[in-house]
Amino acid sequence: MRQPLIGITADSEEPKPGARSDYSKYPWYAIRENYCSAVRKAGGVPLVLPHEPSLIAQYVDLLDGIVVSGGAFDVDPALFGDSTRHETVVLKEGRTDFELGITRAMLKADKPILGICGGQQLLAVALGGTLIQHIPDEIQNPLAHEQPNPRHLAGHDVAITPGSKLHQITGESNFSVNSAHHQAVKAVPKNIVVDAVAPDGVIEGIEDPSRTFCIGVQWHPEFHISPADVRLFDAFIDACKARAVRK
Repeated sequence: MRQPLIGITADSEEPKPGARSDYSKYPWYAIRENYCSAVRKAGGVPLVLPHEPSLIAQYVDLLDGIVVSGGAFDVDPALFGDSTRHETVVLKEGRTDFELGITRAMLKADKPILGICGGQQLLAVALGGTLIQHIPDEIQNPLAHEQPNPRHLAGHDVAITPGSKLHQITGESNFSVNSAHHQAVKAVPKNIVVDAVAPDGVIEGIEDPSRTFCIGVQWHPEFHISPADVRLFDAFIDACKARAVRK
C-alpha cells in the first residue's frame, strides 16, 4: 500500500517597504521543518501547499489528509461574527482565505484533518465555532499560553475528556504540552466535542466525532514532547492510510 499524501499549509510573508528580510525581498512561503518530519516519521508523505484558491479542488482530490499549521497571525474576527477587532489581532487574509477554503472542502470530502494551534482555531471557525480574541482579556488568572520557555519544552498540562477520540488515541487523561498562542476557541456547536482543556479553562482540543478524523489541538504536537504527541500523529496518518484505500 502506498504511503498517504499529506498536505501541510504553509505560512506566508509579504516584505515590508524598507524592511530588511532574512530570506527574500519578495513574497515567500515558509514551514517549520518538524511539521514535515512528524508526518514522515508517522508514515506519511508531506506536501507543502501554496496558497492557490483556484487549485483547492485539485488539492483535495490529490490529498489523503491535511495538517492545518499554526503561525503568528489570527483569523479575522468578522469570520466568526465579531463586529470588533482586538488591537493585538494580526491578519494574513490571503492565507486565511485559502486555509478556510481548503479546510471546508476537506470537511465536505470527509478526509482526515489535523489542526495545530492556529490551525485548530481556523478549524473551529470552519465548524461553526467562535474564538477568544485575546486570552488575558477574557480568562481570569490565565496561564502563560505564550510560554516564556522554548517551544520544544512543556508549558502546561492539559486534561483530556474521557471517552473522546483524543483520549482513545493518547491513552492519557492528562499530559504536558507546549503553548504558543494568545487566542483560543471560545465556543463550538453541540455536535463538536471539546476533548482537551487547560487548568485555567482554556479549550485546548476539539474534535468532530461524526467524521473519519477531524481533530484540532492548541499545542504543537510536531515537537513530540510527549508520547501522546507521537500517538496523535500516528493515529492521523493511520486514518489517512485508511482513507487512501477507500479512494
